[in-house]
Amino acid sequence: MSHIALYRKYRSQTFGELMGQEHVIRTLQNSLKQGKIAHAYLFTGPRGTGKTSTARLLAKALNCEKGPSAEPCNECEICQSITEGHCMDVIEMDAASESGVEQVREKIVQVTDYAPNYCRYKIFIIDEVHDLSAKAFDALLKTIEEPPAHIVFILATTEFHKVPPTIRSRCVKFDFHRATLAELQHRLQFVCQAEGVPAEPGALAAIARLADGGYRDALSLLEQVLLSNEGDLTLSTVVDQLGLIDTELLDDLLLAMAHQELSRVTQLFDQVSRKGRDPRHVVESLLMRIADLTRAVLGVEVGSAIDSSVEAATKAAASRIGLEKLAHLRTGLLESHKHVREVTIPRIWLEQQLLAIALGPSVPASGMAPARAGAAEAPIQAAGPSFSQRSASPPATPRTPAPSPPPAAPAQAQAAPEPLEGVHAVWAATVRELSEKSEIARNKLGLTRVLEETESQIRIGFPRQMDLDWLMERPKQQGMISEVFQRMGGPAQLRLVYELAKAKPKAGDGDTTASAEKPLDGENLRQAAIEVLDGL
Repeated sequence: MSHIALYRKYRSQTFGELMGQEHVIRTLQNSLKQGKIAHAYLFTGPRGTGKTSTARLLAKALNCEKGPSAEPCNECEICQSITEGHCMDVIEMDAASESGVEQVREKIVQVTDYAPNYCRYKIFIIDEVHDLSAKAFDALLKTIEEPPAHIVFILATTEFHKVPPTIRSRCVKFDFHRATLAELQHRLQFVCQAEGVPAEPGALAAIARLADGGYRDALSLLEQVLLSNEGDLTLSTVVDQLGLIDTELLDDLLLAMAHQELSRVTQLFDQVSRKGRDPRHVVESLLMRIADLTRAVLGVEVGSAIDSSVEAATKAAASRIGLEKLAHLRTGLLESHKHVREVTIPRIWLEQQLLAIALGPSVPASGMAPARAGAAEAPIQAAGPSFSQRSASPPATPRTPAPSPPPAAPAQAQAAPEPLEGVHAVWAATVRELSEKSEIARNKLGLTRVLEETESQIRIGFPRQMDLDWLMERPKQQGMISEVFQRMGGPAQLRLVYELAKAKPKAGDGDTTASAEKPLDGENLRQAAIEVLDGL
C-alpha cells in the first residue's frame, strides 16, 4: 500500500472531528437540519484551516443516502465515494491551475444543465477561486446568480479581497480562523498517539508554533520530523530536523543584548551562524521569543499546553530582561526585519544590527535603508578635521605672527554663505536629519535645494535625474520626508514638489540661460559638459 501523508490520513471525516471552526459547523448544521440550503457558499481564511475538508463534509452531508443530515454517515456508497475522491457528482477544481474561461465553461457552465448521475445535488468545489481570470469570473457569474435547483457551489479562497464583489454578493460567506496553540498541540498529540509515537509537550509546542495556526502545516511538519526520528519525539529532535534555534540560545542572546555584553553577543551570534541558520530566520526567531517573554512578564496566558519546566524557564528569562528592555529589543529587531532581504552580506549586516540594538537607542539600528556592515555612519558634517586633513603634512610655521583681522573686512569670494532663512533653513535641517539616519538619503538628497515657495507648494530641485527618479519611485520615502519637514518647522499646508533643476551657477560664469535652443557643439558642448560635471 502506498504511503499516505498525515494531513490526508487524518483529514476530518465528520463535523465533530473538525477542530477550531465551531462557528462554521454550528451554522452549517443548523441550515442542514432546517433544510435551508444555499446555492453558493464562500469559505475564506488562512491556508490549512479546513476549508476544503469542510467543503467535502458539506458535500457528503447534502448527498448522504440518509440525508440531507447534520452529520454524514460515512457508510453509504455516496459518502465513501466522496471520501475517496471519485464521486462523479462532486466536481473539484483547482483555480490555481485551471483559471481560464474555456476551462470554466467546459467543467462548469456546460455541465450545470444536466441532472446529477446518482446524487441528490451536483456540487462544484472550486479551490483558490481568487485565481480565476476576469473572463472566467464573468462566465461563472450568470451560473452562480441563477443556478438550477440541483446545483451547489462551494468556493474556497485564502484571499477574499481578490474575489469580485459580484461573486461575493451571491454567496453565503464563512470565515475560517487560525488554530490556537492549544488546539494544534491537542491535534498533534492525538496523531502521535494514533501513530504510536511518544512525544514531549515541548516538542509538540515547537511544531505548533512554527505551523502558525495551520492544521495542515502542523501535520506536515510532524511528518517531516517523524520520518527521521527513532524512538520518542523530543524537543532537541524537532530543533535539529526543522532548523530551529534552541530556546536557551535565544534567551542567552537576548540577555547579552539587554545587558550590552557585546563580546557575548558576537560569540552567541557566531554559534547561531555556524548552525547555518538564515539571518531572516534568526530575526524572526528572536521576535517570536520576545513575544513569549513579553507575555510572561505581563502574565498573559498564551494557551499553550507546555510543561511546567518550560513555563518556569520562560518566566525566569523574562524577569531577568525586564519589560522595558524587551520593548526596546522588539522595536530594534522589527526595524531590522524590514531590511534583512535587501542587504548583500546579510550575516555581517545582522551582526552589526544586533550590536547596534544592544548599545541602545543612541545607536540607530536602521534608517530609511539598511546600514552597511561595519561601524555606525558618521554625520554629514564632522566636528573636527577629516582623516585626510589630519594625516597630511602640517603647514610650515610662520616666522611672524599673523596680523589680527580688521573689524569689518569686505566679503571675499571664499567667505561663508549667509545663514539660510525660512523654508530654505527648514529644508536644510530636514536633509541633515535624514542624512544622519541613512547614507543613501545623504547621497540622494545632499545636493537638493529649495527652488521656489508659492501659496500652495514648495518646489525642491534635484540636480541629478537619477536621484529624482529614485525618490519618485518610493512614495513611502516621500511621506517620511514630508513628516520630517513638518517636524522641523515646515508649513503643513504647503506640499513638497520635486523636479529636476540645474546646479547653481558659479559667479562669473556669464550667461546661464537655458541652452535648449543652442546646438550642443563646439563651445556650447564644452560649457554643457562643465555644468553637468559640476552638478555631480
